[in-house]
Amino acid sequence: MGTLDVARIKADFPILKRQVHGKRLVYLDSAATSQKPLSVLDAIVRYYREYNANVHRGVYTIAEEATAAFEAARAKVARFVNASHAHEIIYVRNATEAINLVAYSWARANLREGDPIVLTHMEHHANVVPWQILAAERGVELRWIPLTPDYRLDLSGLDELVDGAKLVAFSAMSNVLGTINDVRPLADAAHAAGAHVLVDACQAVPHMPTDVQAWDADFVAFSAHKMCGPTGIGALWARAELLEAMPPFMGGGEMIAQVTVDGFTPNDVPWKFEAGTPPIAEAVGFGAAVDYVTGLGIDAIRAHEKALARYTLAALDKRFGDNLTIYGPRDVEARGGAISFLFDGIHAHDISQVVDEEAVCVRAGHHCAKPLMRVLGVPATTRASFYVYNDEADADALVDALARAEKFFAF
Repeated sequence: MGTLDVARIKADFPILKRQVHGKRLVYLDSAATSQKPLSVLDAIVRYYREYNANVHRGVYTIAEEATAAFEAARAKVARFVNASHAHEIIYVRNATEAINLVAYSWARANLREGDPIVLTHMEHHANVVPWQILAAERGVELRWIPLTPDYRLDLSGLDELVDGAKLVAFSAMSNVLGTINDVRPLADAAHAAGAHVLVDACQAVPHMPTDVQAWDADFVAFSAHKMCGPTGIGALWARAELLEAMPPFMGGGEMIAQVTVDGFTPNDVPWKFEAGTPPIAEAVGFGAAVDYVTGLGIDAIRAHEKALARYTLAALDKRFGDNLTIYGPRDVEARGGAISFLFDGIHAHDISQVVDEEAVCVRAGHHCAKPLMRVLGVPATTRASFYVYNDEADADALVDALARAEKFFAF
């Protein structure tokens, strides 16, 4: 397993050459969105400059080139997550749309009043609100897996929670706590109870090896923009037999095989779920992002982030001690590179605003996880999240900026 040459990687990202407030930019918000390497930016520009055309059905040269690039990107994404076939990958705007697609297509066709859906207390709103809408509309029951004191899922009552459930939906890695959830045992428990499994893999796919077949899930949602790709595109992976049986999510062009005044026949999978002109340039960028991340090596990325998380946690403890509360597992084998924290008596937003003066970019807020914030008993946290272009110097810059912020707010 190789190691990452972070100095070389930083040179691949034009934005990291910026200076903000007269200081070098230290970007620690990759859990919200990653930066984009030049190879991805070039691939998108090349599409618009050289073969911009709508995909499918066009028989002229640049339309065929656009279609080939669009579908080649789908195949790259499929290989990256070890899908058995490229047609199991549905292009969507983002992971939020992927989960909503499952909620509106599969769930509305299969769930009835009283059917249980099992969620967890660490979910992003994207994996909460669609099911709450369904509960209000159809009367399905929502059940919740709680957390342990060390910020992991409390699976002591799992058998009871999944009893009779129709769906178990959970994140592979928390965007707030960094907690990594072991997907396969959860999937096995859900399937043993007769439930389907949906995994929100937004935080996992960019940072650690992902094998949808080994996970044995039924649906997996993730996005491009958190793995060096463009915004505006993501993917839903689902079992082919489920996609074949599911009704279309949206109606219009592209998703049809035939239309008459009496009705329509849907297109084949995956295009059945891709109504209208798709995000072509974004798909090309998605494919380029897969190439970039694959070139670095996903195992090397995971090892790098574990080492960096270990270094950062130790540095925060050493500098701030009990004045700083860190929310998430301390064992780097059980967590990713997102580190959420709070200073005693200082609001998360105030910390974020002051460290920005040092050109350190961190996020403050509820991180689209308000149910989790209530469990933690806080309104918000500050979150630093690391990726391939970060190193120990960035962690040191974070600690130094936080020390200045602590001093600024000292009474």
